Amino acid sequence: MSLLDNRTIRVSGGILLTVAACALAGPWIDLFVRTMLGIRVTLLVAIVASLVSLIIGVAYGAIAGFVGGRVDAAMMRFVDTLYALPFIFFVILLMVAFERNFLLIFVAIGAVNWLDMARIVRGQTLSLREREFVDAARLTGVSTARILLHHIAPNLIGIVVVYVTLTIPQAILVESFLSFLGLGIQEPQTSLGALVDAGVNQMEGASWALLIPAGLLALILLCFNFLGDGLRDFFDVRHTN
Repeated sequence: MSLLDNRTIRVSGGILLTVAACALAGPWIDLFVRTMLGIRVTLLVAIVASLVSLIIGVAYGAIAGFVGGRVDAAMMRFVDTLYALPFIFFVILLMVAFERNFLLIFVAIGAVNWLDMARIVRGQTLSLREREFVDAARLTGVSTARILLHHIAPNLIGIVVVYVTLTIPQAILVESFLSFLGLGIQEPQTSLGALVDAGVNQMEGASWALLIPAGLLALILLCFNFLGDGLRDFFDVRHTN
């Protein structure tokens, strides 16, 4: 057998081994790529939706708590009314009535989460407005908007940061639930919820297609919960002392 024939056999064998390896690893590589894209999309939706709820909730709660009186009572009764609505069905109706896109998902999830933020910020503002530095600002003629921005808001940073880290897992769960129902992220995009939904259909033949995205989803939720607990201890003055 000539040297050329040996080289041809080696090249052919190498090509066959490469094809076989790609055939075996192909599903794993595909799942890995889709999982990385799904994590990016899920985190993007959760963080932006949490920022939406942060802006609405902090503004609403700070105004209600600082103004007080009938304005506070009317604003909080509105929040109580919204609490009575089944928001998950409201979100599903929004997703069905309008085209499913990123912007609508941000708005829908943010509209669910801002109520808790408003109540927490309102409670903190009620206690802060009775402090001496707020009274001093009023006596010197500082406007209400300036007091809110320069005196109330900085003292809310600690609890707001802690609560935002705890609302991100809630937003992740809502987005994953919508995607699992087929109402969230649509192809060609993907998310962890959509991957879990796809893995359920392959559970008998390829259980790893379900276990990997579900396990990563649980790990991300656990990490954000630990982060929230750590930040809560960090900003807790009593714990620090």
